[in-house]
Amino acid sequence: MGTGTADRILDAALASFARRGYEATSLDSLAASLDIRKQTILYWFPNKEALLDAVIKRSAGELSQILEEALARAGGGWERVEAVVRSVFRLSPRKPELLGLLRDVALLRPPPATEMTAALDPLVQRASAFLEAEMDAGRMRRHEPRLLLLAIYSTVIGMVTEVEVLRALGEEPTAKSLVRRRADVLALLSSALRIDQGSTPNGPPEEAVVTERATRPGRPKAAPTTAVSRTG
Repeated sequence: MGTGTADRILDAALASFARRGYEATSLDSLAASLDIRKQTILYWFPNKEALLDAVIKRSAGELSQILEEALARAGGGWERVEAVVRSVFRLSPRKPELLGLLRDVALLRPPPATEMTAALDPLVQRASAFLEAEMDAGRMRRHEPRLLLLAIYSTVIGMVTEVEVLRALGEEPTAKSLVRRRADVLALLSSALRIDQGSTPNGPPEEAVVTERATRPGRPKAAPTTAVSRTG
């Protein structure tokens, strides 16, 4: 028996865990779907917990590689956020089981969730450092980086995996609707994160603030040099 058998078992387990759930998946049903004996699965993976652990490690490694490749091709700043979102949306039709596992693994008891978190931690650390640098440079609005990553993760993964929710809202999942959802997510994130040139991090452009204050009824108009007097 070669490693091809182990890969087939992992593929079938990933599909079943994502579609039916971990608890509802049995080694007997996996063996039947692969037309092999249960003992063959146990040869490679001593129990179902070990099988789940192997699925998580392989999935996390695959996702990390996909995101690393997307980031390697991206420029700087907002392009890096956009590259990650686009790569996850491209995964949706090609590897829905992988994204489904990401969505559901947190619902399992701590060891699997901890394993996934540990496997993705290098990416999370880099993403947090990137967001912090963008905020310090005044290109993104100030948020707690890890909380922001969690919000982005929940939004993107939810949009590409919650098919039944989308159907309940009247949207049938198609390639066209996937592109539209991606554009909507990017627009939402851009609006929430990016700071336009000439704007303050949490408000409208400074010139607009000065103009509004100067023309407010009952107050004298500001002198033409008011906008720059604070920096003199």
